[in-house]
Amino acid sequence: MAGTALAGCGGISSSGSGSAASGEEKKGDASKGKVYYLNFKPEQDEAWQNLAKEYTKAKGVEVTVKTAAEGTYEQTLTSEMNKDNAPTLFQVNGPVGLAKWGEFCDDLTNSEIAKNLTKEDFALKEDGKIKGIAYVIETYGIIYNKTLLQKYCDSDYATVKKIDDINSFDKLKTVAEEIQKNKEALGVEGAFTSAGMDSSSDWRFKTHLANLPIYFEYKDDNVSDKKELKGTYLDNYKNIFDLYINNSTCKPTELASKTGENAETEFKDGKAVFFQNGTWEYDAISKSLKDDEMGMLPIYIGAGDEATQGLCTGTENYWCVNTNASDDDKAATLEFINWCVSSEEGTKAMAEKMNFTIPFNAAKESKNALVKIDTELTKAGKTPVSWNFTTMPSEEWKNGVGAALTQYAAGTGDWDAVKKAFVDNWKTEKAKATE
Repeated sequence: MAGTALAGCGGISSSGSGSAASGEEKKGDASKGKVYYLNFKPEQDEAWQNLAKEYTKAKGVEVTVKTAAEGTYEQTLTSEMNKDNAPTLFQVNGPVGLAKWGEFCDDLTNSEIAKNLTKEDFALKEDGKIKGIAYVIETYGIIYNKTLLQKYCDSDYATVKKIDDINSFDKLKTVAEEIQKNKEALGVEGAFTSAGMDSSSDWRFKTHLANLPIYFEYKDDNVSDKKELKGTYLDNYKNIFDLYINNSTCKPTELASKTGENAETEFKDGKAVFFQNGTWEYDAISKSLKDDEMGMLPIYIGAGDEATQGLCTGTENYWCVNTNASDDDKAATLEFINWCVSSEEGTKAMAEKMNFTIPFNAAKESKNALVKIDTELTKAGKTPVSWNFTTMPSEEWKNGVGAALTQYAAGTGDWDAVKKAFVDNWKTEKAKATE
């Protein structure tokens, strides 16, 4: 690993480097420090625990990894930061997260890990200083069971005869509705997995699906953020959500209690053809489907140039080092994360065990079949849909949209309530964020 890791105004360097950077005071002895990582991703918990043990064995530095339950990271981080033994390493989801947690984020401008980024675009900045480092680039869309979808295409009742012809919302709608109508003949319980709206699953719709109408509105106005939304594409948002909930493995009224695990199991067991999710699901579904049995479609909502639309690719995962940690713990933390993205052991684990595509010079190619689909689509000239939910004003905004969607699906609320939660609450929460 690199001999020196620098961060903070005065800089932090490991004891093993021999000398501090020119003109900077040497601070922190990594060999005397410890690392406490509050991990955002439950699906990678085991891999992080194993990598932490491997690092401790190799370097003699204690690394503790605690993983927040799905959908509870902000609450867990708030709780942990109030403790004496607070995380030395945590994450924010982008500019909005940085606005909330920036006072706890050390300056990483001169750190080795910042220098190892493939592009400066992956550095999260505030006032010209790097406060966060993106550690994984991910992709999401509509994952599909290729065997089942091909069986549909080969059937007498199929209007769409080739998977490659599913290249618009209208085509997707035709396919989904024909699968739903003929689900017994196809041997499934629904076209889509359940659009669960409990906390382990609702992020797929109040955040990831909600990205699409935001993306197209930003694109129209040539901006990357807005204090107020017009809601131009909320009817398109309604159309895709309706398609999900009306062509599913369960009734819309049951979605409030359906979980992320329910949807994952339905897909793995072949009970549904389509599953909105991302590259992080590869490890779970690869236990049931071979690489050549899975595919991924863009989330078409009937907007923009659908013929050139790609998958949703980006990041909301930025590592931040706790500025209130001791100098020794900061040094140890910086050495650990730089080792993760530069050493043979670290990069191999991130590529093969976590199935991550990492934005660092020493990155190994991921074996994740879903990542490869994104690469192939981009090479074919498809335009990736950027992740804009990092500009969503607050968790309260997301929760408001999620609650409105849940009530809409249950029939106890209407779409106007979803629009109000989306547009009116956006304005209110953005105003709060700038107070």
